[in-house]
Amino acid sequence: MGQWQGADSFHQAQGKALLVRLPDGRRFVRFEDFRVTNGPDLYVYLSGHPSPRTSAQLHEGGAFEVAQLKGNIGNQNYELPAGLDVSSVKSVTIYCKRFSVLFGSAQLIARP
Repeated sequence: MGQWQGADSFHQAQGKALLVRLPDGRRFVRFEDFRVTNGPDLYVYLSGHPSPRTSAQLHEGGAFEVAQLKGNIGNQNYELPAGLDVSSVKSVTIYCKRFSVLFGSAQLIARP
């Protein structure tokens, strides 16, 4: 399990992040005991960078927009597209598209 880390002293995040594969082959990014500073236009991204802290680092090595964040508190699941190659994904990030600001990230660890 990856632990959420805030991007800076104002943008905080906590909880766990997992990459889950179900027996039927579907894959999800799961947030457990999740909490992040609330903000506008927040989205969930996958990144090839292990712990991005800037917009440039997020997009380094490729970034994939998963979905708009469902809420800033609580357990959440985000289904990933069937054809998405996650072999180079190293982290999940909460990103404000409007202001190009990271709120937090967690290294992704697969759960069998």
